[in-house]
Amino acid sequence: MKVAFAGTPEFARAALAALQGAGHELPLVLTQPDRPAGRGLKLQASPVKQFAQAHGLALAQPRSLRLDGKYPEDATAARTALEQAAPDVMVVAAYGLILPPWVLALPRHGCLNIHGSLLPRWRGAAPIQRAIEAGDAETGITIMQMDAGLDTGAMLLAEAAPITASDTSATLHDRLAALGARLIVQALDLLAQGALQPRPQPAEGVTYAHKIEKTEGTIDWRAPAVEIERRLRAFDPFPGGSTVLGGQPLKVWRGRVVPGSGVPGQVLQASAGRLVVACGADALEPLELQLAGGKRIPARDFLQRHPLAAG
Repeated sequence: MKVAFAGTPEFARAALAALQGAGHELPLVLTQPDRPAGRGLKLQASPVKQFAQAHGLALAQPRSLRLDGKYPEDATAARTALEQAAPDVMVVAAYGLILPPWVLALPRHGCLNIHGSLLPRWRGAAPIQRAIEAGDAETGITIMQMDAGLDTGAMLLAEAAPITASDTSATLHDRLAALGARLIVQALDLLAQGALQPRPQPAEGVTYAHKIEKTEGTIDWRAPAVEIERRLRAFDPFPGGSTVLGGQPLKVWRGRVVPGSGVPGQVLQASAGRLVVACGADALEPLELQLAGGKRIPARDFLQRHPLAAG
C-alpha cells in the first residue's frame, strides 16, 4: 500500500522501519521540526527524520497542520505534499501535532494510530508512564482509526503486554514500540484484504494520560513507599525522582519498598551499603542516586563518597 507516515520519537521510528521492511511504499514522512537538545542545545533531528534521511524518504517538518493556524504556510505546503503523495492510508505514531479534519479525510482509508495502551484506558499523551504510575498489571498497543477526538476512534487491533515489577518507562517503551511495529504491519495486511473489523471503544473505563510535567518528579515522602517506587519507575528517564539532601538537589532513579517507619523523608539507615528513607507508609531503599552534574551511581557507591547518618 502507499503509506504516508507521521511520527517523531523512537517509538515511531520502530514502526516506520517495520513498514519499510514489509514492502509498503512510503511516499511521504511527516515529523516534528528539529529541536534543541543536549547541554549545547544544538538542533537535533528526530529519530524518524534520521531514519527517513538514511533511507531516502521524502520528508516534511511542518510546525503546524492547521490551515487557519499560526503557520498557514507550513500547513499549506504539507497539504500539497500529501495530495501529491496520494496515500492509501496514513499511519500515525507519537507525532506530536493534532491532525485537523483535512488530514484525517485525505487518505482513502483514513489515518491509523499506534497507541501505547489498551484503549479506552490511558487516552492521551503519556500512556506508558501513567500505566506504571497507577500500578497497572498490564498495558498494550491499540491500533485505532483516528477521528476528531482525543484517542476516541474505533479500535482495529489490540494486544496486551504485561508490566513487570522492574519495568521503567524506558523498558516498557521499547517492548511496546516493537509490539506496535508488528501490529501496524498486521493491520495494514488486514486492511488490504478488507478484513479489518472496527470496534467502538466502550464508554466505561476511560482514563486520561496527561502529559508528564517536570515538577511531577519531586518526591513527596509523605506518600506510601509503594507509590513512590512506582513513580520512580514511571518517570525514568524523564523527569526522574527529585529530592533534596543537605540543601543540594538529588535524583533518585530506582528504589525498593522495605519495612520501616519514621518521619517521612528521614534517613532510617545509611550503613552496610544501604540507604533507607521513611515514607508515609513503609520505607524506600533508593538503589541508584545522582547528584547534580554527576552520573547515576549505586547507593553503596554514593554512601562511600557521601557518608550519611541515620536520623
